[in-house]
Amino acid sequence: MEKKDMIYGARAVMEAIDAGREIEKILIQTGLKSDAVVELRQRARQRNIPIQNVPVEKLRFLGSRNHQGVVCLLSAITYASLDHLVDQAYSAGREPFLLMLDRITDVRNFGAIVRTAECAGVDGIVVPEKGSAPVTSDSMKTSAGALNHVPVCRENLRNALTFLQERGVRIVACTEKAQQSIYDDLGGGPMALLLGSEEDGISDDLLRRADVLVRIPMRGKINSLNVSVAAGIAIFEVLRQRGDMR
Repeated sequence: MEKKDMIYGARAVMEAIDAGREIEKILIQTGLKSDAVVELRQRARQRNIPIQNVPVEKLRFLGSRNHQGVVCLLSAITYASLDHLVDQAYSAGREPFLLMLDRITDVRNFGAIVRTAECAGVDGIVVPEKGSAPVTSDSMKTSAGALNHVPVCRENLRNALTFLQERGVRIVACTEKAQQSIYDDLGGGPMALLLGSEEDGISDDLLRRADVLVRIPMRGKINSLNVSVAAGIAIFEVLRQRGDMR
């Protein structure tokens, strides 16, 4: 991560918030309770900016001795509005096709997924407010610049899932727990593919709320795929079933 992606110190971070900078998350030294930090936490909560409490060693690792207990990670993109994305697709006469990524934390996997999504013409990607790979210059590099072209929304995934269903978008969860194959007829129409974390897949709460659960059939002895590979297979299978593979 480059130093230009970061701002150090509570006062400087508050100035960035007030200036409308797009912030990925704020790291605060565990146990720090100065007046400036208390005020910073309040402002961050008002703007729905994620805060993470971390040991001082983590802050030192990020490259500054003058961090004052606070490091702000700037986002490499401006986050999009989910309702705007959906409305835009419908207004253009398209059936929305989105990705929802539940706790994808590896920057390389995230970048690879974004690159595939851009190549496939996906309308946008929804990531959680907390617990996902940071969208920094490293993400931009691993996506081969695709983050410049694919809208990313940062949302509470449970709320986003409900919102999409209310707007007529079916949630198709890709999970090894499913009985139905992704190569079966998915039914077409507006759709959001839901993929889960590298470690434990999609959270149970989101799985229960999904409209359809599908799996990618496998014949080898290893029963799981890298999430970026699974995303590529799933995305292009949806395009094939839609008749968009021309």
